[in-house]
Amino acid sequence: MISVLFAVLTALSNGSGTVLQRRAAMRVPQSEAMRLSLIGRLLRQRVWLAGIGLVIVAAVCQAVALATGPISVVQPIFVIELPATLLVAGWAMGVRAPRAVWYGVVAVTAGLAIGLAAAAPVDGTDSVRGADWIPTLLLTGAFEAAVIVAALRARGDTRAALLGLASACGYSLTAALMKDAMARLGPDGGALALLSSWQLYASAAAGVGALYLLQNALHAGSLVAVQPVLTLGDALISILYGVTLFAEELRTGWWLLPELAGVGLIAVGCVVLARSSLATDTLGPQPPPPPRVS
Repeated sequence: MISVLFAVLTALSNGSGTVLQRRAAMRVPQSEAMRLSLIGRLLRQRVWLAGIGLVIVAAVCQAVALATGPISVVQPIFVIELPATLLVAGWAMGVRAPRAVWYGVVAVTAGLAIGLAAAAPVDGTDSVRGADWIPTLLLTGAFEAAVIVAALRARGDTRAALLGLASACGYSLTAALMKDAMARLGPDGGALALLSSWQLYASAAAGVGALYLLQNALHAGSLVAVQPVLTLGDALISILYGVTLFAEELRTGWWLLPELAGVGLIAVGCVVLARSSLATDTLGPQPPPPPRVS
């Protein structure tokens, strides 16, 4: 229950942070895309700094959740961040949530419940053998590189979706490294063992990289292009890490049918929510696309 509680708190903080980061990214010229100067411009905006503050809170909550529960349970719970954020934003702004938003909330919530109930994740080991990280990091790096190269060759919402997927992979890797690092806090370790683990610093580096990719994804296109792949990508890739690195177990066989149904409901719910008028009111109008060079 502790891991579920802190996973929910992480989702709330992350979702709110994403909204604030999106607002800030909309104020930056398209010419700054995929440049380090993008971060420099964002650093001068209070709304972006507030979003980063929420991201830091989310990171602390996520560390607690991963230290007390399996990654296959913790990370999928983060799919509720978009519906929760929109409902809280609507309440804060005094805007009544339209019917479509409630349909999206029901779809995401039901999809999560069906998926987790069907998969019934079983906790595995808390730590990873050092040698197992070598192929994991190589394969993850190759996947990230391929997606980013494809994104650089695309534009608009296609680029946004691809960068969102790359960001999701980075956040999943961050979670896996963080869980392995937090295992050092066990009875045979302690704070010193945690601070001396390479996983802790690799987790921070992966998190910063994922954050940078997310800024560019939000800057490149609409939320409806970014959010579904970010939400589902993070959950599914994290489950893959949980099964392969931490020996967590999921039900297979015919259970795959309700699991896929749950994933489908979550995807539909995310699209409905991201397209809703409440999301538009929260995030503001989309920036005009950059002129094409003939």
